[in-house]
Amino acid sequence: MSKKGENIYKRKDGRWEARYIRGYDISGRAKYVSCYGKTYREAREKLNKAKAALLQGGLPYANSRKRFSYYCDEWLCLNRARLSESTYVKYETTLKKHIKPGLGGCMISALSTALVGQFGQELLSEGLSPKTVRDILTIVHSVLEYTKTQKPGIHSVKVIYPKNNRKEMRVLSLEEQKRLSAYLISDMDECKFGVLLALLTGLRIGEICALKWGDISLTDRTLTVSSTMLRLKNYAEDAPQKTKIVLSDPKTGTSARVIPLTEYATKLCLRWWVGNPDAFVLTGEYGRYIEPRTLQYKLEKYTAECGLEGVHFHVLRHTFATRCVEVGFEIKSLSEILGHTSPKFTLERYVHSTMELKRDNMDKLASIWC
Repeated sequence: MSKKGENIYKRKDGRWEARYIRGYDISGRAKYVSCYGKTYREAREKLNKAKAALLQGGLPYANSRKRFSYYCDEWLCLNRARLSESTYVKYETTLKKHIKPGLGGCMISALSTALVGQFGQELLSEGLSPKTVRDILTIVHSVLEYTKTQKPGIHSVKVIYPKNNRKEMRVLSLEEQKRLSAYLISDMDECKFGVLLALLTGLRIGEICALKWGDISLTDRTLTVSSTMLRLKNYAEDAPQKTKIVLSDPKTGTSARVIPLTEYATKLCLRWWVGNPDAFVLTGEYGRYIEPRTLQYKLEKYTAECGLEGVHFHVLRHTFATRCVEVGFEIKSLSEILGHTSPKFTLERYVHSTMELKRDNMDKLASIWC
């Protein structure tokens, strides 16, 4: 029979057995280990030494039985106030769809570098891109860091991120750009005008959807990006729809910007100006908008009709950036026009050197060798 409050028993063979929890498996079941002694005192001493060894090794004894999903929810709740609505929805969706089904049932003491690594590999095998998996694991890392602040002495789990084999972004060639522009100009309506304006300014799809005529100054020849349009989860209990359209602040602080318009873009704006600053550019009407998903469908239709393949809306933004580089645009100015946080990001993600540009640069060596 054990002493009160202790898991120490006298066995039938006369020895004393002291059991302690060394950890938990993925399902949350405790893993027990036994220490033996000829006397009760000897068994208890061995038990205390074993517990101390676990603590010194960074493996907490008798940890709380709260699972990883509990800390995921707590971390999200505590960070809600500092997150934008769109970021909060993104994190919540990622936790609900990927992290909690894959790791949520694990006890904190059962999580390991190998287990998190296996989780990442499973996400890749499901067809998710390396970038998406990296984003998911970044959230896992943040929750793990938060968990360490709540459970001092918790063993560290290293998150191994998959190599991001970034594919080269599709960029319209000069011929393809002219073909698309000619298609949009012929039989142009407000929506086609908006698509062409995005191609001429590098706007994101949510930014062009949220753009109103009051954001365009024909006098100063400028376009001000002050908001973006998103479809987000609707948390209202009596909401008739699960999602809602939201006009929010731009993606980042640097995304709020003023873009100078070319003379050609200014003339197009003058042609389609409706006189109401509150009207959406894509519809020419107040209160009626075109959401990003619908605009993407329309762009797919436009590009198919003019014989272009593999063109989604972000291709227009990359094409704009590439044309700017080809004409010798100063990178700092280009970065600010695109609304990036740094020129380095612009260079790494948005500068695509065409074969023509490479050839022109190589030809500049002719003066040295000839």
